[in-house]
Amino acid sequence: MTGNTHVVVIGGGYAGVMAANRLTLRDDVTVTLINPRPDFVHRVRLHQLVGGSDDAVVAYQDVLAEGVRLVVDTVTRIDAAERSVTLAADRTLGYDYLIYAVGSGSAELSVPGAAEFAYPISTLEEAQRLRPVLDAAPATAPVTVVGAGPTGIETAAELAEQGRRVTLVCGGVLGPYLHTRGRRSVAKRLAKLGVTVIDGSDAKVTAVTRDTVRLADGRELPSEVTVWTVGFGVPELAVRSGLSTDAVGRLRTDETLTSVDDERIVAAGDSAAPSGLPLRMSCLNAMPLGARAADTVLSRLAGERPDDIHQSLGAQCISLGRNAGIYQFANRSDVAVWLHIDDGLGARVKELVCKVIPKHLAEEAHKPGSFRLHRIPGGVAKRQQLLRANRAEAPAAADRAA
Repeated sequence: MTGNTHVVVIGGGYAGVMAANRLTLRDDVTVTLINPRPDFVHRVRLHQLVGGSDDAVVAYQDVLAEGVRLVVDTVTRIDAAERSVTLAADRTLGYDYLIYAVGSGSAELSVPGAAEFAYPISTLEEAQRLRPVLDAAPATAPVTVVGAGPTGIETAAELAEQGRRVTLVCGGVLGPYLHTRGRRSVAKRLAKLGVTVIDGSDAKVTAVTRDTVRLADGRELPSEVTVWTVGFGVPELAVRSGLSTDAVGRLRTDETLTSVDDERIVAAGDSAAPSGLPLRMSCLNAMPLGARAADTVLSRLAGERPDDIHQSLGAQCISLGRNAGIYQFANRSDVAVWLHIDDGLGARVKELVCKVIPKHLAEEAHKPGSFRLHRIPGGVAKRQQLLRANRAEAPAAADRAA
């Protein structure tokens, strides 16, 4: 390709910013980042926004390369045939390559009453909406956090540390990703903070009202404020644009993160489904996937075959209030192992991770190509094994369905 190449990046989160910064490695590439907000959302701190200890926002000038053009708007449609995107402001932008990094948000609130009376917190606006509600509630008011993943655990601990009466409803097991040892450590810390943990098969929420949460076994929990942290969903942009997606709505790609429909469209982060085997939705995966997506575009511009993804880092970091936390190690299949760091050291590790994330982005902005975590050796053979197992399972599942 000759002349200047225009790359549009949709989404200014961890994956999108990393990709945009990395693309400035070439002087003949113009990068436009489209994001609905004028500031970068440090999503791993949203539970702190809810608790009042952080605003979870970083100025783009601190993490985005100067050469990247920021457009504050929302993409409503992608026209792959015309290589253009339509914005909510009723204008279009053309592109030579598109990086699809729209991220994720709250899953649909399908439980009766949840949409009316519960407060999801997976986006900045949702967390900001909840903050004044908590401020207005008496300190003794019962608060119920629904969902036992990292967001639910972190939010429950954050609020309990402030002296609030918190019940954490798991809908199953506490911290499903955690190893048994890590789970015990988290349970011990939550108990110390006074959090009532309700887990098990009967701990599924069947309805939410203005002042109660109803469980599958018929129990009704008093709840003046109900926080909803169950699951993630992805924006419907790819579906609306007629692109191939998985059942959740993530853009289907090959192992180079290239759309199965169009080699000019590359996906990254939570909204990517490479080979039908997407990685766990997390910041840990988002930034390496953003770097890999940029590398795919840069390789094509250089006339080279892009590398396949391989993630060789697996872990989960959870804060348990301001004074404790846990860093759960995992193997190359991203399955938790017995090793973890907890208590005060765990809190310090979690805070270090939170501070390092924007530093990684800033370093890539100032020195594109410097981020290397997606190139750590290892992980390829294991992913290929998982892919083969996944392909073998697909026909078997089809036969069972028939």
